[in-house]
Amino acid sequence: MHLIVALMRGGGTVGCLDLDARQGTLTRYVENRRATAAELPLPVPRHAAIQASRLDSAVAAAAEDRAHFAEAMAGFADCQFVVIDTPGSDTRIGHAHADTLVTPLNDSFLDLDLFARLDREGKRILGPSVYAEAVWEQRKRRALADGGSIEWVVMRNRLSSLDARNKRDIGRLLDELSRRIGFRLAPGFTERVIFRELFPRGLTLLDLGPGRTGLALNMSHVAARQEVRALLSAIGIESLAKSASEAPVESTGAA
Repeated sequence: MHLIVALMRGGGTVGCLDLDARQGTLTRYVENRRATAAELPLPVPRHAAIQASRLDSAVAAAAEDRAHFAEAMAGFADCQFVVIDTPGSDTRIGHAHADTLVTPLNDSFLDLDLFARLDREGKRILGPSVYAEAVWEQRKRRALADGGSIEWVVMRNRLSSLDARNKRDIGRLLDELSRRIGFRLAPGFTERVIFRELFPRGLTLLDLGPGRTGLALNMSHVAARQEVRALLSAIGIESLAKSASEAPVESTGAA
């Protein structure tokens, strides 16, 4: 959601697609934002959500999912950017169409296991694991299909503010893994209450500040917003990283 708001506040027309509609967190976030936008001048993205097919046949279900995806994407034809939220259980459709893939990774060996197989001491990488192999396969298919490429960015999420040994070990392993399987490592978000507190109103840290929502920025907010800007820079939208936190509100968006 912070990426969506950054793109809008940077002047882009943005659509967002929730492929994880069963959980529906992004959809509810946008709904909350739309309700708040009735009272405050907030940009709101164009949004669509897709429920996974319930057909019994796997082949028929996959075909139905692809058709619904194509229909939704056609509705975003005039958008400069489309941000897709994919379920962790099935990422194939979203990944196959992405120009940039951003993968949040919680800072734990359990989550790292989806990227790499480690030795029993957790010190040495034995090889890529299930998710890394899936991304590699989608990148190959994309190259064969249209000659395009998928830029893969991995961000560490819910980081501890303490300089723990576990945190350092995971950082070292991710550095090594990024060179082996070809992703860029982005600075992540520290575990902060503010990220959860903004959800009920559909707000992000990029909405806070004088002349925007009436909510004052404290030092914790400023530090968290710097993390957001660092992520935007790592993804490759440096100009938006600055304008998103400094540009005035221009208009209220509509769904």
